[in-house]
Amino acid sequence: MGSPNAVELKLRDQTNILPLKRLVIVYATLSLSLFICYADQNGIGVALPTIARDLDAGDTISWAGTSSLIANTVFQVLYGRLSDIFGRKVIYLSAIALLVVADVLCSIAPNAYAFYVFRGMAGVANGGINSLTMMIVSDVVTLKQRGKYQGILGACIGLGNTFGPLVSGAFAQYLTWRGFFWLLAPMGACCAVSGWFLVPSKPVEGHVMDKVKLIDWWGILTGTVAIILLLIPISGGGAYFEWTSPMVIVMLTIGAVALVAFLLVEAFISKLPMTPLSMFTITPVAVMLAQNLVFGMAYYSELYYLPLYFENVRGWSPIISASLTIPLVIAQAAMSALSGQYISWASRYGEVIWSGYAIWTLGAGLMILFDRNTSAVVIIFITLVTGLGVGNVFQPVLVALQAHAPRHQRAVIISNRNFLRSLGGAAGLAISAAILQSSLRGALPSELSYIAKNAYARPSLESFTESEREAIVDAYMTGLRTVFTWLVPLIGFCLLSCILVKDNGLEHRENDAKGPEAESRSSKSDEKV
Repeated sequence: MGSPNAVELKLRDQTNILPLKRLVIVYATLSLSLFICYADQNGIGVALPTIARDLDAGDTISWAGTSSLIANTVFQVLYGRLSDIFGRKVIYLSAIALLVVADVLCSIAPNAYAFYVFRGMAGVANGGINSLTMMIVSDVVTLKQRGKYQGILGACIGLGNTFGPLVSGAFAQYLTWRGFFWLLAPMGACCAVSGWFLVPSKPVEGHVMDKVKLIDWWGILTGTVAIILLLIPISGGGAYFEWTSPMVIVMLTIGAVALVAFLLVEAFISKLPMTPLSMFTITPVAVMLAQNLVFGMAYYSELYYLPLYFENVRGWSPIISASLTIPLVIAQAAMSALSGQYISWASRYGEVIWSGYAIWTLGAGLMILFDRNTSAVVIIFITLVTGLGVGNVFQPVLVALQAHAPRHQRAVIISNRNFLRSLGGAAGLAISAAILQSSLRGALPSELSYIAKNAYARPSLESFTESEREAIVDAYMTGLRTVFTWLVPLIGFCLLSCILVKDNGLEHRENDAKGPEAESRSSKSDEKV
């Protein structure tokens, strides 16, 4: 069991259980911010081929997703401790403001490299919105009610994942892909204004300089160096630079040393570590955090590579491509809401998570069946199955984590959970990109192998002979099937590892982790809710 250190015990408990009427208002604001966050994060997938052609970035456009996820990953882990030190509301509003600025800059990006930098800024912001929304929820509702409300947030994630690709695809097809960011920026600004007035704030006492001293500066330094220097070569190795190049070897070596240094800092030096290693001594927590890393690889790869199958293999337009992702995200949203209601009603989560991973494994396996002639009905069915599984995993796992976590570590466990999922996403996209390019290069005839450099933006087929057209489309299908294949064992691992997660219910941890006064307050709030 992770035991608190002296500094953790001095942190102010930011629990602020709200009555139902106030809770509904606050939830509307939090739901809107999460909706915008996921619309921004996952909306550009269907527009990547269009953006690649517009910015002349066919061989580097995968960095639009990778840069966002790397930045998200680097900063995600900070948000738990920053909100413990400075308060939830100020960090939450800062993240929304940063997203507004990043979207404005994305809309005016003059070239591909500027666009990747601005997407990185958006990744930093999205990480903050995602983590702080979950933390604020854990502050304003009791653990028993949390499944219900986390399920509602999960539905908003699904709606954002629906809205983003559809609107982004429409802008890319009929106007300009830049219009998507012109739309999101004012939406984010409105969300920031409403959050300023509506989101509750429980001030954290203490002098500013004393708070600054609590920040895990050495952990930030070593962790940032490790993540960047490990993920960049993993993302570009074999595609943009050779694995045996001095740059890749040096970056991987320094990154590995920095990772070891980070672990030593968190274990022995930091007074308030952003990744307290004691949380990994709780077996269910350690297993579920590992699951988040692994299913992050699969989830983000599916969101980014399904549109590539629709557009590069089937030749469908961005708007049709976006439409065919709707079954996945709508099923995810619906199941997230339903599973949350069940968890709050039954005070159990084990069967929900087990069934989620089982259904997701089935959906991921069925994706391998995609070919050049798969009917739209079959595609919709398979993505629907996948979405049902995802909806039973994302938010239920978060509730289960909080049920097993001691109260003093709940915020930091949420941020580390999101960090590991983003880390998995960044690594998964990088590995998937390498798999796609390698498989594409091997499947193409030697005289057409140069096309593999543009794995994301298939060249126009008009200038090729009929046999060459067939060879190109077949090669893209082979590459994408290889990507879908490697995702199956990832979800299978998550399913099998559930053996180590025992369902202890939702009530005992809440009562054990707080004093009599807080327990009484929660009981009264349960009556109100």
